Amino acid sequence: MPGQADPPSRQPLLHDLVSTIAAPTTALSGADGQIRHTGAQGLFHADRRALSLVRLLVDGKEPEPVSAAVDGASRTRFVSLPRWLDGDSIDPTVRVDRTRTVTPGGMSETIEISSAAARPVTAEVSVELGCDLAPIERVKAGKNGTALSAEAAGDGRLAWRADGITVEVHGPDAHAKPGPTATLTWPITLGPRQRVTLSWSARVTDPAAVMAAPSGPAEWTDLQVAAADHRLGRLLARSLDDLRALRLTEAGAPPGHTFIGAGVPWYLTLFGRDSLWTARMMLPLGTELAEGTLRTLARRQGVKVDKRTGEAPGKIMHELRRGLFVVGDSELPGAYYGTIDATLLWINLLHDAWRWGMPEDRVAGLLPALEAALGWLAEYADPDGDGFIEYIDEDGRGLANQGWKDSGDAMRFHDGSQAEPPIALAEVQGYAFEAARNGAALLDAFGHPGAVRWRDYAAAMAERFRERFWVDGPHGRHPALALDAAKRPVDSLTSNIGHLLGTGMLSAAETEAVATLLVSPGMAGGYGLRTMSAGDKAFNPLSYHCGSIWTHDTAIVVDALARAGRGRESAQLARSLLDAAEMFDYRLPELYGGDDRGSAPRPVPYPAACRPQAWSAAAAVCLVRAALGVEPDVPGGRVTIRPLPEAPFGPLTVRGLRIAGAAVDVTVREGGAVEVTGLPPGLRVETP
Repeated sequence: MPGQADPPSRQPLLHDLVSTIAAPTTALSGADGQIRHTGAQGLFHADRRALSLVRLLVDGKEPEPVSAAVDGASRTRFVSLPRWLDGDSIDPTVRVDRTRTVTPGGMSETIEISSAAARPVTAEVSVELGCDLAPIERVKAGKNGTALSAEAAGDGRLAWRADGITVEVHGPDAHAKPGPTATLTWPITLGPRQRVTLSWSARVTDPAAVMAAPSGPAEWTDLQVAAADHRLGRLLARSLDDLRALRLTEAGAPPGHTFIGAGVPWYLTLFGRDSLWTARMMLPLGTELAEGTLRTLARRQGVKVDKRTGEAPGKIMHELRRGLFVVGDSELPGAYYGTIDATLLWINLLHDAWRWGMPEDRVAGLLPALEAALGWLAEYADPDGDGFIEYIDEDGRGLANQGWKDSGDAMRFHDGSQAEPPIALAEVQGYAFEAARNGAALLDAFGHPGAVRWRDYAAAMAERFRERFWVDGPHGRHPALALDAAKRPVDSLTSNIGHLLGTGMLSAAETEAVATLLVSPGMAGGYGLRTMSAGDKAFNPLSYHCGSIWTHDTAIVVDALARAGRGRESAQLARSLLDAAEMFDYRLPELYGGDDRGSAPRPVPYPAACRPQAWSAAAAVCLVRAALGVEPDVPGGRVTIRPLPEAPFGPLTVRGLRIAGAAVDVTVREGGAVEVTGLPPGLRVETP
């Protein structure tokens, strides 16, 4: 209508797209294999969209799609039919098999056209191509870039150039037509029972990219799992394949500084929290990834106070981009430190890697960063001095919420009202308690002073938390989500409290109360652990953080329950997560709907969820660890194994755990008997 405002741009949906990935490069297409200049589709490289259009045509028309099959994270095969070439045949006689392969910095396709017809078939095959080099944040905001015009670059070659970036395409034997919509064209003739194979490739050159592919193979060898429930092995295999494809390093970083990029497509970069949690979950596969992640983040550890970036001395960063990252009301600097938990998680990862057998000289080399991180906890984490770790976006252009539930409306009271910052999150106090004790253990072990101070800090934190966070309400007695600016407990029942389990901060009675609530129908009535109870007023099964189910969150709580000795509750949530994995074809997304099982026969996709996503993929390893109950203490000379008493996977054999650098096999028999082989000398097994 005249004068009517344009509708607001919205983040494009992802749930029905097919991703093919080799970080830092990703192709996102429809299920038909076509990349159209719409939504989040495109070939992306290092935070820019290199190709915004890749459309396969036969005789100027799109073949009808039949199937899409993922062949590992980096290869996808699409089958389609140009049925107008079938003549009078009832059955399809001409088919198109299109295989897409993504490599770091490039993509290639082979297009095989085969004919089962008894007569010759003549056609023209073409690929339409477009490029806008749109920044990823613009695409995330639901906007496109301006189409660039391709230039001819030789026989079968096209090129686009802008902002110092070059995208080159080559189609051997093709006729290349430049322009805003460029084309590669091949005329073909197929005799009876013949086939022809065409190919083309794209390559991106981006000297300003801050992310690059690591050299060499993955830092881990795959676990081999044999379980009565075969779904566990399928989930693990696909997840580890995705994790290999998500490996990244900073451009120009020293060798070995490998970490896992957070997720496709929006977060394929360094994220402190995500990369740390992923590395922590992956410790059963070795300590090399943990070391690379720790070193990468230590290189960028804060050294000054800067309200614009959120930096402070000793603080671990949140996110790294090539420049200003503008999404919605947020304007995040390229190196942004607006996270309240990454520094604590860094300390805990270093401690856990040491316990899994990270070489002592490597641990010792990171002790200055450890002491700086503890310095941040002492001097900057509690600005008002009330003894709790809290955050507020002082700049006003950063993230309003700086825990893992970082959406603007995540902090809700039971009545649905929103909490005002500064916010002190429940789980962050647990991370701080754990970091203080873990930091003390490392300081003592390596002869550094200060351990007594941090053990006293942890004991005092536990008492303060007990006095201020526990609430009585409609759900019973439980820890609040947070304290708000007025120090009022935010009394909704949320998954955050599950992260307190296994830290040692809760008493046995408190652990039992939390565990019981986490598997109550309001929290666990869907296909995993809801982020907020269905009994709270703000609950919405498709809310980002107020009712959805996050894969990593459920897996962390599964493991925490197991470590806290709550096997029944841990097994219940593990089974739910495995049910969801089966329904998502064993590639668990970032999050999905928290609908009740009684109303939804399968999980409802959250339409903007990243997939694959780092800590969602690493959740598979977390399930294996929880099922075995494996807790190494290499410095102490022991490995504890306490299988879940109600193991959801049946008898289980895991081959290829890495403890102190050695390959270790563990079998859990029917009835819980444990067999362990391959432990290095000096380590004993304890099975309490």
